[in-house]
Amino acid sequence: MHRIGTPADAGRVGWVDAAKGICIVFVVMMHATLGVGEAMGGEGFMHWVVAFAAPFRMPDFFLISGLFLARVVDRDWRTYGDKRILHFVYFYLLWLVIQSLVKIGTVSDGTLAGFLEHLAISLVEPFSTLWFVYMLAIFSIVAKLVRRVNPVLVLAAAAALEIAPIHTGWFLLDEFAARLVYFLAGWHLAPMIFRLAEAAVARRAAALGFLGVWAVVNGVLALTTVGVLGTTTTLAALPVVSLALGVAGAVAIVCVSALIAGTMAGRPFAYAGQHSIAIYLAFFFPMAATREVLLRTGLVEDVGVVSLVVTLGAVIAPLVLERIVRNTPAAFLFERPAWARLPPRRAAMAPAE
Repeated sequence: MHRIGTPADAGRVGWVDAAKGICIVFVVMMHATLGVGEAMGGEGFMHWVVAFAAPFRMPDFFLISGLFLARVVDRDWRTYGDKRILHFVYFYLLWLVIQSLVKIGTVSDGTLAGFLEHLAISLVEPFSTLWFVYMLAIFSIVAKLVRRVNPVLVLAAAAALEIAPIHTGWFLLDEFAARLVYFLAGWHLAPMIFRLAEAAVARRAAALGFLGVWAVVNGVLALTTVGVLGTTTTLAALPVVSLALGVAGAVAIVCVSALIAGTMAGRPFAYAGQHSIAIYLAFFFPMAATREVLLRTGLVEDVGVVSLVVTLGAVIAPLVLERIVRNTPAAFLFERPAWARLPPRRAAMAPAE
């Protein structure tokens, strides 16, 4: 018998892939929808979906990213660093250069010195959509450093960072404070999360009931705006409420993913989840291209429909590209080559007798 949603021919957990797929679709949807709205000067039905997903979109992504950390966190720094740090550093640096070259007119003054300055700044301030990959490397370092600290204390401190009104203007620090608790929760609470997925399948009616209540509460809080200290925000973004909704949303995505894993509805998300790194790294290009084509041709005038089409194009195109370059010299775009890996430490030679 296989674990829920796990293909017989793979050592993967199906619902985890589905959850990653759902998360990456929501991330791409946000960028695509907001970009279309700005370009067309209006909003459509997709803006409501983006607003609904805001409380849980990134929390769940980080939680899922920490699920299997326990398998490697106690290994030596060399092995761990290769799998959990250098892995993300490689993709960040590679795609930083690629995206920067494409946007060279906007990221520098057109000079080599300006371009190099941009790259240097991007080492301490994550560039554009690549910040998630950058942050995973940072979080992996933090997890390794605190692995012997009581998990309750670690999670409490991380939760306090999320609740605290930390808005320094430095993106790296602000997002670190806001997201760390979810990554650490994925690590320390992994056994509970896997049991939750099993329970959702075993008790479908209860799971669906929870999802219904959660959807209403999340929707009301995410779509209700309030004025706080002269600024407009949503109820979902208020301190403590944001943490509660982040956790509840993560639970909801786990339940949804467990319920659809292995079904026709879940397979596209599972495939996207298996190749989520390709989507995340490359979605910017087809997103911009699809939006430009639709706006220039005027084939579709509804903001919501344009946003939906751009989202689909931005998700599907990287998957097609990844499949094309797989097992070719261009595979380095989405698969870390041998030269970018740390070789395992050689075992000490036994003394001669």
